[in-house]
Amino acid sequence: MAAIIFDFDGTLGDTLRGILATSQETLRRMGFPPADEAALVATIGLPLRFNFTRGAGLSEEEADQAVILYRAIFDEVAVPLIDGFPGVEETLSTLYERGIPMAVASSRGQRSLEMLMHQLGYDRYIPTERCFGVESVARSKPAPDMVYLILAKLGVKPEETLVVGDTTFDIEMGRNAGCHTCAVTYGNQSADTLAGAYPDYMIDDLRKLI
Repeated sequence: MAAIIFDFDGTLGDTLRGILATSQETLRRMGFPPADEAALVATIGLPLRFNFTRGAGLSEEEADQAVILYRAIFDEVAVPLIDGFPGVEETLSTLYERGIPMAVASSRGQRSLEMLMHQLGYDRYIPTERCFGVESVARSKPAPDMVYLILAKLGVKPEETLVVGDTTFDIEMGRNAGCHTCAVTYGNQSADTLAGAYPDYMIDDLRKLI
């Protein structure tokens, strides 16, 4: 592979506890009952507003307000709960030393994506200018737009690029762009669910990518 594109949440960063805690605290502050956690988890990988429409049953207008509040309290509530997965730094370091260009395609907002990449030390291997948040494109995952943007930035072809992610949205994004795909099963979706998106590869530890 000439380049590798990673998802962030559930692939590089173990953000699940932080996302759930911030979502529930947002609902609490807005006067709504707690949401079913399985429903919230099912929306991870999509833009944040789906967390509140599909996950918590809020109206479009209520979800817009929830997104604003969520982002306002994210640093306070979520960041202390976020860490990297085992083997991620080792993998990124090895790929970096081998000279393989890497990028991040995330449904997370650009500011928090860059902040978390820095907090976890991953920006030593994938610079900020190769980290793309939800604002980067008009159509979010599973549309291929973000991958197309990254391919143009890196100057590589789809058939020589690997897209790595923990949700069907990531795998479908990569497939829709004509890339090879690799699903990781330690993130937010099960191996059975991921298999339904027909990834080329499935691994349970990012070090197996090497």
